[in-house]
Amino acid sequence: MTKAEILSKLPYGKDFLFVGELLYVDEDGAKGTYTFDKELSFYKSHFKDFPITPAVILTETMAQIGVVCLGIFLVGETLMEKGFGLAMTSSEIDFLRPVYPGEQVFVTSEKIYFRFNKLSCKVVMKNSAGETVCKGIISGMLTTNANDRK
Repeated sequence: MTKAEILSKLPYGKDFLFVGELLYVDEDGAKGTYTFDKELSFYKSHFKDFPITPAVILTETMAQIGVVCLGIFLVGETLMEKGFGLAMTSSEIDFLRPVYPGEQVFVTSEKIYFRFNKLSCKVVMKNSAGETVCKGIISGMLTTNANDRK
């Protein structure tokens, strides 16, 4: 499966898609980038006089690039067409630096294991200066589309 095919399988709409570019993906991990647009709605309220990217959005960005893109690659196009997806089941993240509006981040994941329909990865987010923003372990479970269970 190509990087473009993987991106086309991501189950997010434009307002919740935090993958800008998928730089590589293989059996052992993935790397991608995302630039946080200054106009994203959450910056108006988090924090209103000093906007920073919420930790939950940083976690979601790491999950989308580092776990979901890798998961799609690992399960392959056939399973994706049958309504399978990957949902985050757990995360343990250390937050070390803020991410401001307009910043580009780079996410790298390293597969820890993929067995019994569960994918667990070591994930690191760095800013454009190469400084670690956050890092940790994110896991996801292979699921089926609720519409396909009927």
